[in-house]
Amino acid sequence: MTRFRLRRGWLLIHKWIGLAIAVLVIPVSLSGAALVWRDALDRAVHPARYATSGDRLMPIGAYVAAAEARLSQGERIARLTLPERGGPVIVAATPAASTLRSGPPVLTELYLDPPTARVLDMAYSAAGPVRFLHALHGSLQIPAGWGRPLVGWPGVALLLSSLSGLWLWWPTVGPWTQGLRWRRRPDANANLHHLFGFWTAVPLFVLALTGAWISFPKAFGALVGEGWPRGPDRSRQALARPVARAALGVDQAVARALAVAPGRAERIDWPTERTPDWSVEVAGGARRTVSVADDAGVAALAPERPGQGPVAGWMRRIHEGDGMGPVWRTVIFLSGILSAVLAVTGPIMWWRTRRR
Repeated sequence: MTRFRLRRGWLLIHKWIGLAIAVLVIPVSLSGAALVWRDALDRAVHPARYATSGDRLMPIGAYVAAAEARLSQGERIARLTLPERGGPVIVAATPAASTLRSGPPVLTELYLDPPTARVLDMAYSAAGPVRFLHALHGSLQIPAGWGRPLVGWPGVALLLSSLSGLWLWWPTVGPWTQGLRWRRRPDANANLHHLFGFWTAVPLFVLALTGAWISFPKAFGALVGEGWPRGPDRSRQALARPVARAALGVDQAVARALAVAPGRAERIDWPTERTPDWSVEVAGGARRTVSVADDAGVAALAPERPGQGPVAGWMRRIHEGDGMGPVWRTVIFLSGILSAVLAVTGPIMWWRTRRR
């Protein structure tokens, strides 16, 4: 195959991938760029829930009692999250049985002041712009399991698009540095596409790979030995209601978990009608999860959940920018903005070519 035919083949692949996924790339990339600064965005939109009076923590039972005093009849506490770097204690409760619906339940979330257990704010888990952006980025706001593949497959396509775009950017005559100049084409729209495409090619490849990995953890996890063994249906577990009255108190459950895995408790999940065990996530070195039997009080380290191995954890950290420093977060933000620009300039180039 001649170099001309190879380049023409890459051009066709790049063009049709871009046209096929352009409409999906724009909302996903822009929402992803915004979610890089999700903590700051949530603080700006909901300042009341972050108006804490300090970082000193009370016994966890005090937060449970304060939350139960504000919950409606029939609501049951399902989860409690302790702040990692400042911020409020968050208590989530499932709705009453009469209000359960298909799909994951909408939880009532209470934000409590750590030193006083005073309720700072109260909202539904699906409310607010940050939650909207999460659902838009992860599933295009499409329920029933259709949205995640609809986001994941364009991520797979972007892997090939970023590689083919870099091939097409490379100058055919002269040194590669000529590709960095502005006026490669008479059309400003084409120059934007070439220049932005070059600077985003590598970050876009990384974000597409990590995003596809998050969307299809079962398939990608098998490639690195992080299998997906048979186990309880997580979707059914999410729908399970917490037990009406647990045998152990929350402070007892946490104490027994920390005896097995010393550290700092970050998240406590209540026993449910399907799984009668407490689940306590402990930070301190490696993050561990401890299961505490509600009846016998026996605590043991829980096995890793499917798709939650070390490689999957790194893929999520890289994609979301958590703990990766301000430089990488800025790269993610700019890549999200510029990829949306590429999704606009590419179809414009195609349309103008057709008109000519």
